[in-house]
Amino acid sequence: MGGRREGAELRGLPSVQRLVAAAGATPGEGAARAAARALLDEERGRLRAGEAPRGPEALAAALILQLGQGARRPPRLRRVINATGVILHTNLGRAPLHPDAQAALARVGAGYCNAELVLETGLRGGRLEGVATPLRALVGAPAALAVNNGAAAVLLALTALCRGREVVVSRGELVEIGGSFRVPEVISEGGARLVEVGATNRTRARDYAAAVGPQTGALLRVHPSNFHMSGFVARPARPALVEVARAAGLPLIEDLGGGRVGRAHEPRDEDDVARAILEGADLVCFSGDKLLGGPQAGIIAGAPALVEACARHPLYRALRVDKLRLAALEATLEVHLRGEEVPVAALAGRPAAELRAVVQELAARLGPAAAAAGLQLAVEEDLAPVGGGAGADGALPGPVLCLRGPGLEALAAALRCGEPAVLTRTQRGALRVDPRALLAGEAGPLFTALEAALAAQAAHG
Repeated sequence: MGGRREGAELRGLPSVQRLVAAAGATPGEGAARAAARALLDEERGRLRAGEAPRGPEALAAALILQLGQGARRPPRLRRVINATGVILHTNLGRAPLHPDAQAALARVGAGYCNAELVLETGLRGGRLEGVATPLRALVGAPAALAVNNGAAAVLLALTALCRGREVVVSRGELVEIGGSFRVPEVISEGGARLVEVGATNRTRARDYAAAVGPQTGALLRVHPSNFHMSGFVARPARPALVEVARAAGLPLIEDLGGGRVGRAHEPRDEDDVARAILEGADLVCFSGDKLLGGPQAGIIAGAPALVEACARHPLYRALRVDKLRLAALEATLEVHLRGEEVPVAALAGRPAAELRAVVQELAARLGPAAAAAGLQLAVEEDLAPVGGGAGADGALPGPVLCLRGPGLEALAAALRCGEPAVLTRTQRGALRVDPRALLAGEAGPLFTALEAALAAQAAHG
């Protein structure tokens, strides 16, 4: 019955035009129509969360109030408590920033800054001077630059170095990641021609060597960060591809996706940036907002002539980073160079005992509220992906709070639309509250939000 009632209430909502007219605004006024759409979206969320509907008059009054408040309307972007357990959640902005990076954003964003000015001389300087030096030190590359995201780094490298030429890639590495980013399409958009070698499951260094010709511009190696193949598979080691590239006088470009940074060069660190540079990759591309733990950015590191060719290309200006990202990225790199952990690493390494203590406390305190809402509550072991296309084989184990019973979708919606907003994950018939990605001070607000949402669900039957 509840579902049918909710459906009727949703169908009974006024149209945007009717709501604008009821509020006395001009029907064609863009601001009024946008405010009406937002108000109706809000009302749909309230109805799906089980809240009482507002009639046409109440909605019109709310719209009049919003239009009168103008710039005081709440912003779309809100702080969200991440109770999904997914550390690099793309929908939630990926990596949480280190306090130093947060302070840098506040310092630079509050006013003017010397983005392209050398204060000592008063002359114009390069905007990447603050990040290029720590980048080189961190990954052991002779040159480096930053653009606005990882896909942009790959696109710029291919456009600047391979436009009008061929790029040799293994068939097993023609990957697609989130947002329909496909390697073949990026190569095509960069003005290069794709040459596929090997088979989906097995490619050898000699396949690359056989494909090299007078039109070849580069060999491209792509880290399969968001999937894994096992069984009868083969992939040439990086040093073998370096030998092929050197013999042909070609650069080896490597897209490392998330791009782990650190000092370890053991074979298990397949996506380690410093190891890729050490083993001879000529140009390495990776993200700044994944395993590096900084703001959204794409890094290009490697041979000076190749990095300079990317920096000189006209496309670079369209992809360059602004002062806010530069400030946060510089601060994040300095954290790494000091040997400290960024939040991504700290969250991934949280002890199981610490996580279990949080879950057990939540379970004990929420038991009565869950029972009143007709839900069963349990503490179970589960796996959460790292997220952001990183660690396809590296789902993180840990305890989670599971809620089972009727109305889980409405409960999840109420949590998302509450204050603070809370995002959980619903899998295998249970709403799962995973504490792994909780930041300092969020356990208390999470309990309050869960208790309020359960109480509302109990009140609505």
